[in-house]
Amino acid sequence: MADQQRDERGGREERGDGAERTERAGRDVRAGRDERAVARYVERVAAELTEMGLQRMASRVFACILADDAGALTAAEVGERLHVSPAAVSGAVRFLGQVGLITREREPGSRRERYRMESDRWYQIFAQREQMIRRFEQTLDTGIGVLGADTPAGRRIEETTEFFAFLREENGRLEQRWWDYVKRRDEARATGD
Repeated sequence: MADQQRDERGGREERGDGAERTERAGRDVRAGRDERAVARYVERVAAELTEMGLQRMASRVFACILADDAGALTAAEVGERLHVSPAAVSGAVRFLGQVGLITREREPGSRRERYRMESDRWYQIFAQREQMIRRFEQTLDTGIGVLGADTPAGRRIEETTEFFAFLREENGRLEQRWWDYVKRRDEARATGD
């Protein structure tokens, strides 16, 4: 029995042989996940976000936090998972916080900060975008009078303003459909359907 020991993380018995150590090196015993596959997934999500215009390191940090079950990691945990320096993580979390993709929180009784991705963050971002669209629409609308409604520039501005008004209306409908969907989903989960 000297070869066997309790795995404190998973609560299961573990052989002391090399095959088991190799398996553990690539798997998180607690979650039963292949950590190499998780790392590849994080990098894939990060690559997509980078293609969409987000900074590369910010994309990687965001994807790492998003893929965490708790949705919250310290800078040290992010650095360890991504194999990057604390300075790289620091700049990325600063940017992600500024654009509203993550929030900072203090661990109780500690000076360490955790960086969190709230589960409803996408909804919050879209709700904030609606306010920005409304402001931009109002700014554009003033240009119609300045440029003249019958000029090519005035007509282009007017069409752009109409587009943003359309977006706001559709976003409102889409938001309502989302909350209806969430309610149906939660009811189905509660009843076991």
